[in-house]
Amino acid sequence: MPDVRMASPQGRWILFTTVLGSSMALLDSTVVNVALPRIGRDLDANLSALQWTVNAYMVTLAGLILLGGALGDRFGRRKVFVVGVVWFAVASLLCGIAPNAGALIAARALQGVGGALLTPGSLALIQASFHPDDRGRAVGLWSGFGGVGAAVGPFVGGWLVDGPGWRWVFLLNVPLALVCVPVALRHVPESGGEGARGRFDVLGAVLGAVALALLTYALIEAGAGGWVVAVTAVAGVAAAVAFVVVERRRPDPMMPPDIFSSRQFTAVNLVTLCVYAALGGFFFLAALQLQVVVGYSALAAGTALLPTTVLMLLLSARSGELADRIGPRLPLTVGPLLCSVGMLLMLRVGPGASYWADVLPALVVLGLGLVMLVAPLTATVLGSVDVARAGLASGINNAAARAAGLVAVAALPLLAGMGEEAYREPAAFDAAFGRAMGWCAGALVVGALIALVTVRRPPPGCKRPECLRYGSVVSPPLEGEPVRKRLG
Repeated sequence: MPDVRMASPQGRWILFTTVLGSSMALLDSTVVNVALPRIGRDLDANLSALQWTVNAYMVTLAGLILLGGALGDRFGRRKVFVVGVVWFAVASLLCGIAPNAGALIAARALQGVGGALLTPGSLALIQASFHPDDRGRAVGLWSGFGGVGAAVGPFVGGWLVDGPGWRWVFLLNVPLALVCVPVALRHVPESGGEGARGRFDVLGAVLGAVALALLTYALIEAGAGGWVVAVTAVAGVAAAVAFVVVERRRPDPMMPPDIFSSRQFTAVNLVTLCVYAALGGFFFLAALQLQVVVGYSALAAGTALLPTTVLMLLLSARSGELADRIGPRLPLTVGPLLCSVGMLLMLRVGPGASYWADVLPALVVLGLGLVMLVAPLTATVLGSVDVARAGLASGINNAAARAAGLVAVAALPLLAGMGEEAYREPAAFDAAFGRAMGWCAGALVVGALIALVTVRRPPPGCKRPECLRYGSVVSPPLEGEPVRKRLG
């Protein structure tokens, strides 16, 4: 039984290193958007290259995050966490010194592999290390400090881009890793690895990542047309079908198909896909809109986006309490609708827009919508399956949200009619941004309707969320025994 107490020096060191490690990945998923215009100018990159700068990371992260948790269970959570931090730092260094867009995209894909190793391990280490009486408080502090990191990420990223340059958005991870790794090796006890058995579903993980990569490529390049795009799209669909077939036939699948026999679990994941597709597309385009069209600096754009995350940090715990009393259906219906209103309000954000009259109201409404939906979403995911599978359910839901975001980043410019040079032409980008916000708002309305029709109150005695305060806008929190694969 874990016996580390929160008040002990070791407990504080464990919390410090897990927060630092997870913040590296969390920061990177938010600050890069702010740096995109400068990256495009310095590397002479078109819009497709900027899309891949975001999506190369998300493809490998979403495709491998379930496998990353399984590796920690088998070989030791601290060991895999440390490998993930080192991998992430090396890949970040490669991003920071990338001479061209192609090298940056390749390094971002490697970075996602490191994120898939360290992200599930950070929370799993807390759960495996702390005494049961302190575990809830430790998880709460971990999620709270992680949320603070998510909140300051765009601000720090903007300051780095305007100051020493966009490369330091990535290079900053290297000194963070140099602090994190020695602390983890010295103070964090090893866990896992003793009783895990069974085969890894490497084939399933590879097929999932390949399907995401091929479909993302087809969506990004669809505007150019040609037989290569068509073949890639067909190959992506074939890889997705093969993934489903493999998962159905394996005795120990990464994503057991029978978990979707729960109608509630399936429904809430459909809501997740709608909500996080809209959010992923919004935060990719909003950072560009504020800089390309409104004329903000990177620092001003990053700071402008802070209210959404701050509202989540301040109010998410109370939202969870409200959902416990009234059930999740109303919050999961009203929350996406509020988010859709916030995105429609962004239509007012154009040349000469006022931050206080135009930008801030839209972000406040969007933030309030997120506050209403994130905690009930997580609670409903956990409550829709057996307690023993709550961690698996949370991992699948988290991966689904990330996959939805990367598909949206790939598809929205196509749907909105953005050309390859759109981000260099303020008038053209502004018009396409308005169309994209319409698509995002529509996806959120669909998610609200699905919630209204399908979501019901979870049964008593189900697994309850431990991450009460959360600040990420790109994915819901990991919960339970996160993203661990059941090994025989």
